[in-house]
Amino acid sequence: MISFNLHDNPLMDSGMVCGGSLDIFVEPFLPAVTLYMFGGGHVGLVTAELAHRVGYKVVVIDDRAEFANEKRFPFAERTLAGSWQERMEELEPNASSIIFIATRGHICDKDVLAWAVKTPASYIGMIGSKRKIRTINSKLLEAGISAEQLSRVHAPVGLDIGADNPEEIAVSVVAQMIAHVRGAEGLVGQARTIGDLYLTTNSGAEDGEELAHASA
Repeated sequence: MISFNLHDNPLMDSGMVCGGSLDIFVEPFLPAVTLYMFGGGHVGLVTAELAHRVGYKVVVIDDRAEFANEKRFPFAERTLAGSWQERMEELEPNASSIIFIATRGHICDKDVLAWAVKTPASYIGMIGSKRKIRTINSKLLEAGISAEQLSRVHAPVGLDIGADNPEEIAVSVVAQMIAHVRGAEGLVGQARTIGDLYLTTNSGAEDGEELAHASA
């Protein structure tokens, strides 16, 4: 709400203004958010459903037609099946886009992430354990991807709410997406990126942690 006093400066009053005050309500309209969901498995399905419910446009990509089709994702704007590289060449994420990576394996995740960090997408998240994330990070650094580019990636992804099953993971992940889009700095500040893994001392079992917010 912006308020104006039309006689705030009497020296500027030419006598042609009736006076009084004026209140103007300004409501910003955020650009449409598109979620590019890489991986149509269990976590991908429920995450895409929840993202759709909060108002995001959803595009699902998988290299298996049975996991990326209109029947499985009737609410999606598009479903793309086939070679990761060929499908990625069809996509044009912008500064309002979200990319979430939850494919069927480490190699696929790495290939998609290498593409994702070169896009202008505002949010990039990847599911996986700390061990998996470190491995992918190291391979991408060796391939010429910069540490600055990788520092954009939310991994382990999602707010740490103790999620244990695909539905809870979806809540964790989409909540983090909302916090990012809305600029909820208090929550965004709790988010972790790949770079954070190298700033903390880790302990405990990591090998089996394939949840959205895996932590030691």
